[in-house]
Amino acid sequence: MAKRSARYKVREYQESESATVHPLFPGAGWTPLDGDARDRKYVKNIRAMSPLQQRLIEAVEERAVVLALGPAGTGKTYLAIAKAVEALDQGRVSRIVLSRPAVEAGESLGFLPGDLQEKLAPYLRPLYDALTERLGSKRLKALLADGAIEIAPVAYMRGRTLNHCFVVIDEAQNCTYGQLKMLLTRLGWRSTMVLTGDPDQTDLLSGLSGLGDIASRLERVPEISVVRLGEADIVRHPLVGSMLTVL
Repeated sequence: MAKRSARYKVREYQESESATVHPLFPGAGWTPLDGDARDRKYVKNIRAMSPLQQRLIEAVEERAVVLALGPAGTGKTYLAIAKAVEALDQGRVSRIVLSRPAVEAGESLGFLPGDLQEKLAPYLRPLYDALTERLGSKRLKALLADGAIEIAPVAYMRGRTLNHCFVVIDEAQNCTYGQLKMLLTRLGWRSTMVLTGDPDQTDLLSGLSGLGDIASRLERVPEISVVRLGEADIVRHPLVGSMLTVL
């Protein structure tokens, strides 16, 4: 009898407390496996982690064409994407255009099924990751659907004029000199273009990458900024910088 009364007391306590207990994740039916479906908007303003990163941010704000060169992990792509989203939110541009060469890193994936977007998805994943962190998955899908954000392969950029756009060319070290010349001359009125890449880490055959040559030539143009980041600017795991010094 005592055990039964004790169970009743526990049940009454749980029912009385249920009205004051708030769920940790208020979304109906959410589970930890639904992480990609949640809106993970990154609301804080970006800030430079080194003087050269600050110089890159200022260059993007002041110049129409910026080249960000440096080793892996220096924040080149992330800073460019963050400034593109900022320009779109502030109404300074009407579209973001992102382009990346579909070059495999030393390993052939063979035939990829699906339409154009599905075929390009593995190559463009780093751009999607940065956009998701800055915008959240729901808003990113909406902007992609209405064309405010366009992700295009390098091969489809010829003949276009990009007006009132923020253009980011990622992994530019995997473009030839002719491709980079074509991309740079797509720049239209009221637009900003940022090229990011590491001339020392190309996946093309020796001598084919045009990023180093293009950067050396454009450094002589006063209206263009070429920012060369170094190992001291790496913001990934500290071992990345250590490995790059010996590899």
